[in-house]
This record gives sequence, C-alpha cells and structure tokens, in this order.
Amino acid sequence: MAGLPSGIRHYPLMLEPAQQKQLLDDVRQVVSVAPLYTPRMPRTGKPMSVRMSNCGALGWVTDKEAGYRYQAFHPVTERPWPAIPDMLIDIWQKVSGHDRPPEACLINFYEDDAKMGLHQDRDEADFAAPVVSVSLGDSCLFRISASARKGPTQSLKLHSGDVLVMGGHSRLCYHGVDRVYPGTSTLLSKGGRINLTLRRVSEL
Repeated sequence: MAGLPSGIRHYPLMLEPAQQKQLLDDVRQVVSVAPLYTPRMPRTGKPMSVRMSNCGALGWVTDKEAGYRYQAFHPVTERPWPAIPDMLIDIWQKVSGHDRPPEACLINFYEDDAKMGLHQDRDEADFAAPVVSVSLGDSCLFRISASARKGPTQSLKLHSGDVLVMGGHSRLCYHGVDRVYPGTSTLLSKGGRINLTLRRVSEL
C-alpha cells in the first residue's frame, strides 16, 4: 500500500477464503490445547480487552506480577504451547525475508468492542527479524506511528486474509487497533477478529 512507513508491507487478501477457513481450523486446534485467556497489565493488573493464547516454542504473556515476557508454557494450564501451524510457517517464509523460522505466534481474539492501544513489539532479543501479522474475521482499523507514541499516525483497514509485515526501519513502530467493524466477515460464525502475530524472539 502506497504511503506506509518504510519497512511496513501490506498484502491485502493474501489468503483466499478457503485458506482462511483452513487457518481458522488450525487456530481452533491450537486453542483446544492452549485455551484463550484474559491477560492482565503489569503493575495495575487491569484486564486487557482482548483474549489471547500462543503457539510455538515460546509464547508472549503478561500479568500484574511479572509483566511482559516470553515463556515456554501456558500461564493457566502450565502446558507447553502447541506448534505453529504449517500455513503460518509458509506465510513467514514467503513474506519475512528472514532465514530463520518464527519462535512465537501470539493469538489475539477481539470481540466487537475490543481494541489495542499504541505499543511497540520490543520484548524480543532479535529486532533484525520482522513481525508478521495475519488477520482473520471482522475488519479492523489499524493505526501506525513510525516515530513515537504521540507522533503523527497513519491508519488503514485490515480485512480477513490480510497479511502485514513490520520490519526494517519500522520494526519498532508504535501500532494498535482503534476499533473492530462488526459484521464485516462471515468467517467466524459469532463474529469477532483474530490476529496472529509471528515473531522471532532469540538473538541470531
């Protein structure tokens, strides 16, 4: 998409409807083993508006006591995270430009009124690898600030099947979700949006 900050690439509808359905089935298999739960903010313990899970060798978690971090097990079940589905590995290989596979895939489920404030993905040791994001379900308004949390921002709509890559100069850009547009997709029978975020965590 023209006009996006350097290092951000948008692939509209990269996944066809049949592929979206297959990936949704894969995600459901993951959450049957690693169920969605409500994460809490560091220090305040305030619940986030999204529910989340992970797959991969590591998963991103947060709570009041220990804050933002990666760990190898689900904080509720204490079981290891399931493997990242093959389709997501294929997407990473196609768009990341990175020679090592992702170690973590964060699964965020947005209900109609959920949102995500501007933030950076900076809990990883390896910033050379991009962040690859896949959208399923209802569309959302995604906001990016390439420089600072309170700097100028740009917005774009992300739709089911879209893939977004944040790398290079924009690897540490501030980004967030201002709103979900209910009823814009029929992929999830009860509505909502799923965001899948692939990351490298360890240093090369």
